[in-house]
Amino acid sequence: MTSAHAASVRAALALTMGEPAGVGPEIIHTAWDALKGEADTAFFVVGDLNVLAAAGASPLIPIQDPAEAVRRFAEALPVLHRPVPAPVTPGRPEPANAGAVADWIEQAVNLALAEEVSGLVTAPIAKAPLYAAGFRFPGHTEFIAELTADRPYTGTRGPVMMLTAQDLRACLVTIHVSLDEVPELVTDARIRRTARVVHECLKRDFGIASPRLAMAALNPHAGEGGALGLQEIEILKPAAEALRAEGIDITDPLPADTLFHDEARRAYDAAICMYHDQALIPVKTLDFWGGVNATLGLPIIRTSPDHGTGFDIAGKGVARPDSLIAAIRLAAAMADARHAAS
Repeated sequence: MTSAHAASVRAALALTMGEPAGVGPEIIHTAWDALKGEADTAFFVVGDLNVLAAAGASPLIPIQDPAEAVRRFAEALPVLHRPVPAPVTPGRPEPANAGAVADWIEQAVNLALAEEVSGLVTAPIAKAPLYAAGFRFPGHTEFIAELTADRPYTGTRGPVMMLTAQDLRACLVTIHVSLDEVPELVTDARIRRTARVVHECLKRDFGIASPRLAMAALNPHAGEGGALGLQEIEILKPAAEALRAEGIDITDPLPADTLFHDEARRAYDAAICMYHDQALIPVKTLDFWGGVNATLGLPIIRTSPDHGTGFDIAGKGVARPDSLIAAIRLAAAMADARHAAS
């Protein structure tokens, strides 16, 4: 699908502003400046127009209807203005604004569910002020999963977290848990569900007709035949065999220390990783500034930059937009692929 054709049939992306005291507002400006000539990456911001105005020099235009965004994107950064109740100081999060941050996410999700936008990109949020305001979810991923839980979805439902950088897609069986919890959480059911979600999404949202999955082992040297752990023998290998019986192309568990170099990555389309750092270290080593977090297995497209709020540099004009730009481009590509597959 050409960019021109994609833009003619696809709505804009919604970009939530994230934590207003973080780097989100300023990198949104630099992302728009980099992408304003690319019609197929058109987006608008759900957030506070005044906070954005204070964070950069890009021309802003308030919109009332998401349909305006594609038409106006090249001339100015479109904003669906939803103000915060308290003043914003870069680097100093204000719990009084946490409700607005959550509302921006919910509004953008509802627009995506109503198919008024083609996907959702979320700028980083700060969890501490959200928790202080009563937010009960670990983060974006779980909140968006809850907001979309009652909507029909064809296929295996996520959420599954995928981290991408260049040609690497690393998908997580467990996410934000301590290492001592991981062995108990790496179960046959979790592995098989994760692999099914990834397999289906690679076909639908990435346009890969016959996805190839690599399974990372949990233990060093893939357990060394049981000498360094039994999970590969008792859980991972049987799960891989069951998945292959379902028609999913996936390897037996492979030692993680040899899974991510250039030659190895050419042998698969996505790696199924057992825990957080097993996926995040190779992604951030490969492209520290340009990694993207994508949520798979939902009725909507959602991506996010793979970094935090950067309170220590907020307002200083030094935050890099690479990851946000990559997240916007990935969301656009996934939306095009999903449209083509529908």
